[in-house]
Amino acid sequence: MQEQIAWVQSACARILRPLVRLALSKGLRYPQFDELLRQLMLEEAERLWKEQGVSRPNLSQLSVTTGLNRKAVTTLVRTDSDALPATESSSASKTFTLWLQMMLREPAMRRLPIVAEGDTPSFEKLAREAGRGNWHHRSILDELLRLRLVQEAQGHGELLADGFVPQGDLQTLLAFMGDNARDHLLAATSNVAGERAPLLERSVYAKGLSLEECEAIEAMVRQRWTSLHHELTEKMTQGVEAADGKAPGRIRVGIYTYFENTQQVVGARETQK
Repeated sequence: MQEQIAWVQSACARILRPLVRLALSKGLRYPQFDELLRQLMLEEAERLWKEQGVSRPNLSQLSVTTGLNRKAVTTLVRTDSDALPATESSSASKTFTLWLQMMLREPAMRRLPIVAEGDTPSFEKLAREAGRGNWHHRSILDELLRLRLVQEAQGHGELLADGFVPQGDLQTLLAFMGDNARDHLLAATSNVAGERAPLLERSVYAKGLSLEECEAIEAMVRQRWTSLHHELTEKMTQGVEAADGKAPGRIRVGIYTYFENTQQVVGARETQK
């Protein structure tokens, strides 16, 4: 048992190190991180007990499961607030995705008039279709402009990106990082726990390459992902429309690359010593 706990600790350390690096760089300190971890442990402990048929776990059960004393469990302030925006259902992301699909079918659609008469395609009609009339097209366009995903000139809007990756907006970038990393880890932890059929979670690793070769590999992956991303968007949209958006399933498919100069990393560690 102790050996298994040591394995889990090591895995958690590998996962948490980049998050600690981010936390320190953005001003998050230990007391805040500690409070966050306590809250998450309590929430997950409640989830575990409920999965075992206990609808309202008591203080003793939560204390034993988390290792927190009863007083700590009692004094934890529960909050459902989230300071980050939703990434799945924003008006900007829905409009951008629909525009991207139109552009893939007809490349000339990359540039659209903001408004147009009759049946001529326009951003106004695009935003109305994406939001079913719930959002004003100017507000959505302003948000896409702010995120640097679109440019506006001479009464037209033009796509600048082939994916909804906001630029220069820390809050939105953190929201995407949180959602993407969370679901990646949910897939990995599900596979380790063996609770269901294994989910796709794979990677390829190499060491001893030049940085130029690393950059070339990343460029190749980006190119392949662009094609797959378009196929996935089309497939997912068809599925949502077929179920009228009311089916219970959700799915996220992602990809990443990471490379670094290992000599600089080793040098930094030696300097710290």
